[in-house]
Amino acid sequence: MQEHTTPEHASRTVLLVDDDSDFLFQQKVQLEAAGFQVLTAAGQKQAEEILAQHRPDLAVVDLMMDNPDTGFTLCYRIRKKDPTIPVIMVTSVNSDTGLEFDMGTDEERSWIRADALLSKPIRFEQLKGEIDRLLNN
Repeated sequence: MQEHTTPEHASRTVLLVDDDSDFLFQQKVQLEAAGFQVLTAAGQKQAEEILAQHRPDLAVVDLMMDNPDTGFTLCYRIRKKDPTIPVIMVTSVNSDTGLEFDMGTDEERSWIRADALLSKPIRFEQLKGEIDRLLNN
């Protein structure tokens, strides 16, 4: 069942950054069906090129891409360029490595530099819920 475009999403742009082409495709299709405009990047360099030309309303950034910490670097650069852009970090680090980290402490939030952290695999409803929460604040 395809969702109809809602007025609050019609002019909202989401930047998706992930080196997993399947993840990018699936999330792009679902976000567009929900009424968002979607820009996609397969890595940090491409994301920074997009950010030089566009100001998304929100960014969804994978943690591990070109390097294990690429997502942290990109979050930092997004914040430096425009601190008002909400950032959702997505990662499979918990399931891939067994390492646990979250944004439960001020210290973790200070170095993660994202507004939300989601562990892969991500259900679209989870992602959309976080996007709606961050864009409606």
